[in-house]
Amino acid sequence: MAGRGGLVNDTSTGWIDKWDGVVPPECSRNPSILRLAANLTWVEAREPLHADIDVNKTNGIGPGMAFANTVLGRDRSLGLVGLVPCAIGGTRISEWERGTFLYNQLMRRARAGTNDGGTIKALLWYQGESDTVEESDAVQYKGRLEKFFTDVRTDLQSPELPIFQVAIASGQGPFTDTVRKVQLGLDLPNVRTVDAKGLPLGPDRLHLTTPAQVRLGQMLADAFLQSMARSASLVSEASTSGPNLVIHVLAFFMWKLIRAVLMSSGD
Repeated sequence: MAGRGGLVNDTSTGWIDKWDGVVPPECSRNPSILRLAANLTWVEAREPLHADIDVNKTNGIGPGMAFANTVLGRDRSLGLVGLVPCAIGGTRISEWERGTFLYNQLMRRARAGTNDGGTIKALLWYQGESDTVEESDAVQYKGRLEKFFTDVRTDLQSPELPIFQVAIASGQGPFTDTVRKVQLGLDLPNVRTVDAKGLPLGPDRLHLTTPAQVRLGQMLADAFLQSMARSASLVSEASTSGPNLVIHVLAFFMWKLIRAVLMSSGD
């Protein structure tokens, strides 16, 4: 989910990827959208979101800013949205296992995001292209993905953390359908899948174009807001048998917090 939208080949540098610098309106800066920088401080979010995180690759437009702008555009009562970029492109799911560098970095950044009173509201996960190369990785993908999601929830002490994963639109190898089947058929509570299949791909036939990244961000926002609406309905129903004061105080207090949204992947 680091985002490769808008990458072009720069012939002056030997066909090395270069970002075209075009930021669509849906991804524009917003003082109510923050990002956790590499030094673990909150700054105003801007594209490319992963510029100081996925430092060994050229970053472009991803779905994160379109997601955040869409969420705030639909519900301004949410206040601040804090994005916590964690994605490193070109990685397999095995590289995100508990105890690995990437997993530990994700945990460190997630916990840092809550130090100022932030509440983690969701994990956005877009990964899997690199697991389509070797059959063994594709075959083991289901077990590894389920364990990863379970470990993240356990270590963040958030057993019901909403997770929104993206079913890959393409792959680097011949086992794309195997990985997609796992993603589309995953049966874990509070895990929702947004399908990227059919969104426009760039010239490399692997990464999404800028318009596709924008659309994906909007699709993730739709799923997120639908999930929040269902959760609010359940809380409202449950509150009829308990003290409303707790619900109202919590609601007011939560509106004042940064919504920390983890953004991870190995696209």
